[in-house]
Amino acid sequence: MQSKGGSGESASSQSPRNPSPKKAERPPVLKKFKTISPDDPRPTQHFHGPLFPAVRRVTSLPSSSDRRCSVDADASAKNSSGSNVSNNLNNVDVNNLSNRDWMYPPFLGPHAARNRVVTVKAASKSPSPGSGERLPDGVRGKVVHEKQKTDTATNKEEVKILASQVSTTTMTTQSSSVSSSSGRRARGVKLKRYFIFSSIIFSCIFPVRYVIHLGDKVARLEEENINLRRWCSEIDVVGNNSSGVLQPEDDSSFHFFNNADSRTVALYTVVITLVMPFVLYKYLDYLPQIKNISKRTKPNKEEVPLKKRIAYTVDVCFSVYPYAKLLALLFATVFLIGFGGLALYAVNGGSLAEALWLSWTFVADSGNHADSVGTGPRIVSVSISSGGMLIFAMMLGLVSDAISEKVDSLRKGKSEVIEKNHILILGWSDKLGSLLKQLAIANKSVGGGVVVVLAERDKEEMEMDIAKLEFDFMGTSVICRSGSPLILADLKKVSVSKARAIIVLASDENADQSDARALRVVLSLTGVKKGLRGHVVVEMSDLDNEPLVKLVGGDLIETVVAHDVIGRLMIQCALQPGLALIWEDILGFENDEFYIKRWPQLAGMQFEDVLISFPDAIPCGVKVAADGGKIILNPDDNYVLKEGDEVLVIAEDDDTYAPGSIPEVRRVDFPKVPELPKYPEKILFCGWRRDIDDMIMVLEAFLAPGSELWMFNEVPEKERERKLIDGGLDISGLVNIKLVHHEGNAVIRRHLESLPLETFDSILILADESLEDSVVHSDSRSLATLLLIRDIQSKRLPHKDTKPTSLRLAGFSHSSWICELQQASDKSIIISEILDSRTRNLVSVSRISDYVLSNELVSMALAMVAEDKQINRVLEELFAEEGNEMCIKPAEFYLFDQEELCFYDIMIRGRQRQEIVIGYRRANSERAIINPRKKSKPIKWSLDDVFVVISSGS
Repeated sequence: MQSKGGSGESASSQSPRNPSPKKAERPPVLKKFKTISPDDPRPTQHFHGPLFPAVRRVTSLPSSSDRRCSVDADASAKNSSGSNVSNNLNNVDVNNLSNRDWMYPPFLGPHAARNRVVTVKAASKSPSPGSGERLPDGVRGKVVHEKQKTDTATNKEEVKILASQVSTTTMTTQSSSVSSSSGRRARGVKLKRYFIFSSIIFSCIFPVRYVIHLGDKVARLEEENINLRRWCSEIDVVGNNSSGVLQPEDDSSFHFFNNADSRTVALYTVVITLVMPFVLYKYLDYLPQIKNISKRTKPNKEEVPLKKRIAYTVDVCFSVYPYAKLLALLFATVFLIGFGGLALYAVNGGSLAEALWLSWTFVADSGNHADSVGTGPRIVSVSISSGGMLIFAMMLGLVSDAISEKVDSLRKGKSEVIEKNHILILGWSDKLGSLLKQLAIANKSVGGGVVVVLAERDKEEMEMDIAKLEFDFMGTSVICRSGSPLILADLKKVSVSKARAIIVLASDENADQSDARALRVVLSLTGVKKGLRGHVVVEMSDLDNEPLVKLVGGDLIETVVAHDVIGRLMIQCALQPGLALIWEDILGFENDEFYIKRWPQLAGMQFEDVLISFPDAIPCGVKVAADGGKIILNPDDNYVLKEGDEVLVIAEDDDTYAPGSIPEVRRVDFPKVPELPKYPEKILFCGWRRDIDDMIMVLEAFLAPGSELWMFNEVPEKERERKLIDGGLDISGLVNIKLVHHEGNAVIRRHLESLPLETFDSILILADESLEDSVVHSDSRSLATLLLIRDIQSKRLPHKDTKPTSLRLAGFSHSSWICELQQASDKSIIISEILDSRTRNLVSVSRISDYVLSNELVSMALAMVAEDKQINRVLEELFAEEGNEMCIKPAEFYLFDQEELCFYDIMIRGRQRQEIVIGYRRANSERAIINPRKKSKPIKWSLDDVFVVISSGS
């Protein structure tokens, strides 16, 4: 029993901690038991230590024969029943008892142990008492130690307990055996599949080899038989053998394909080749499993089947490599010819070379198989011809697809543009038509050029829209390509690095979105690896976004702010009617425009002499080389041109002018007529523009103190002030003008009638910001507003004050309502912002309003800056509220009534006022003449004539 105490100590030291710390680990409470008198004849057994304490189980004990519980042999001998159960219980190994959680005395009865699996091995023979023999190691459970073996009832109870434990152990043993048998069954199935596959391959290969061997033996026997017969027939009478025993003609492998064995091999090869794809397709997924079994590795359940991997590889191959389909077709053709030739060789009597050639003829021409004789040859020839038809159909499909793809790439604009020194336009908008027209006119002098358009539209649609312009491009080629300017591959496709100029058009959407897109395009252009040869002209919608684009693009970027240009031009036209038509003549390439060129022969001359030295051009400024290429408009007369300076002129084309000799002019001091004093004006804005705050600042610089600016639109008054302040306008700092707000709809008559329309000096009908995305709707609204205002004015203004000899009535229509509108137009100036050139015709025919064709003018400015980026600095100064500007001045500033002078004389008198006279408009003409051709020809002038000048504005 000392070993039991040792077991307890070991169990207490090695046993794991109680997983539930909340429950204290303690031995079960012992019950009272009956005291046995010393006179009892039953033997007793003494236990050391306390009264049967619970002993913690030992995880492992050495399996020694000494460490076991034993009962006195005499006591077991006195047991009349001689029960094997009690003997087995008395000989339970302590090592088995160590797997118990607790051990209890037998008189406490059965106690439940922790849940665990108990395995019992049944003994074939009960051990003898006291022999020390123990049960198998798998026995786990409770062992009840008897104090006395005489109690029959106690023995029966122990037998029941052991029987229940044995049944539980048996069930656990069966479950474990079932799991192990299922694993063995799975491995058996895999091995079975492996052996089936191996047997199929073996059954396909071994018979062929065996048949070849047998066929070879039969052939040899037949040859020997033939030789023997031939030998017997040729023996002469004397018995001499003239020829001897005939040997086989040739048994070398050189003529292997000319005998029956080779045809048998060919036949089996054909059959095996036909069967193998089906076998491989059936058992393809088992190859990795067979490989794992051969390597004794566990199969990966998440591994992709081999069929799917092969299909994926083929798919990737056909998708990535462009010539994969062609190579596959070539391989299929060669395989069909070789396979068909082998099959024909097996069923025909010809040679292998003839069979291969015949197979090629069947593949190339399906009608050649009609001459085949015999069932086998016919079947083979029909199969080869069918495969040939399939191959040629695939070939035709590939060729057709390649041609269609090439045509589609050309039609959709996916091919690369091989051009240089061309103009590249990125984007698409309503300004593109007029822009292409101006570029074509500019390239007319050089016989035409190339303009490439890259936009996110279909190539056919772009070409159809360009064809609708019905304009003669005069030798200029327009190439359209479909793509995104934000993608470097598409930019490379249009040879962006070889273009001499790049124009980025604003998109037909919100101004902020359009400018954001333009910024992304500029970033894409800066990422071109080869660099840009030409400059970039970017059309901006909002003046506030211009600095960011210039910051990103650097010196290569030239910006044209459409809203800013049109807004300033509308104000200038409102203060000086007719100026819009003059700007159309100067900005467009149809008449005269700005050019800058260097003339070395002019070095050392003063500007007053340079001014009259060009018979076909009018000098307007100087590009100073010493000042970093700064352009000075309207310089002083005593400015001397230096080496490297260039002259800015207005001319018809860059090759139509050259300096000549200085003409003789009359330098007569003309009395300087003072400028007309500025009077307060009353101006009405109908509509709301994004840059209306900039327009107000320009008006603040131009108007006299006490002027009023009425703002009539649908924007609430509080929101107007917020927008103006956000735009940078200091409303409280306005000195010359006063803002008057009215809220209403400009196309509703009763809203317009609430305004004093007859009292305004100028009315500006703006393209409303809410309709800036739609050109047609914006122009329709502007035209409706114009007609309503003129009709209201014609009913309020007195007709008796109208001028009967007004210029506006010349050649006018006899319609009464148009006559009334034109009479009203003599009293008030209305400037309409028109976006579509087709609307211009409606306005110009009625002659009831001046107009500013905004899209047309912006396109002209973009084309001019694209041809020469230096012109952008000239336009910026002319449209600014400070510095030089273009004006219309009366004739009384330069001459007397009916005075006869040449244009050079008027230019000299204009220099007395620090002005450059660039053109004139006669009283009986509708358009001004810029850069007259015969400047030295005298003309009789009247005071009703006006002159177009570039003035310093002082």
